[in-house]
Amino acid sequence: MTRTFHTHPSTVPLDAEKPLLIVDADEVILRFADGFDRFLAERELFLDLTTYRLHGNVKRKDNRAPVLDVEVTALLDEFRADLDWLDAVEDAVDVLRGLEPLMNIVVLSNVSETQAPARLRNFEKLGLPFPLISNSGPKGPFVKALAARAKHPAFFIDDIPMHHASVAEGSPGVLRIHLIGDERLKSLLPVTPHAHLRAETWRDADAFIRAKLAEAP
Repeated sequence: MTRTFHTHPSTVPLDAEKPLLIVDADEVILRFADGFDRFLAERELFLDLTTYRLHGNVKRKDNRAPVLDVEVTALLDEFRADLDWLDAVEDAVDVLRGLEPLMNIVVLSNVSETQAPARLRNFEKLGLPFPLISNSGPKGPFVKALAARAKHPAFFIDDIPMHHASVAEGSPGVLRIHLIGDERLKSLLPVTPHAHLRAETWRDADAFIRAKLAEAP
């Protein structure tokens, strides 16, 4: 079955009688930084993760000199052009497959419409047949629209504090889980006050979600 991505929550198929899990892609389901590092290695470059951003952290292997921002942007465009081979974050696939019978699961990612088909292929290869929404900017409005169409409770998982703040403002009833897949990145972001849980692993997130589902009326 060929799946398509969505550009608005209203077109995403949801079962109104099931709870909802909205989950980010890069560094939550997919190991984006690890894949980009492998891509860079083929070009005698490497990712020196000293801050939670890519610009300024791409360096040359021979002299450790940082690559100019404009060059990093070009490398990212090349890397993302047909990206469908990223590995999954540890336990992400098992947990999501285990939750699938219990919940609506939607991937909400800030990928462009041109990048979305490759993301869908990546998910299909991992056995994750979930709807994908191509978003840009803060995720709060789309989360609010999705949560209004499903049974409570609703959950949101993302690695970026800005998105948790956006969801907290527009949908305070949505349970928010802060999860960062790459171990190298975890120490670079503080615990966000806008999340109900800072999950160290997908197993932590799974236990939290199942406990809240068990408490639901």
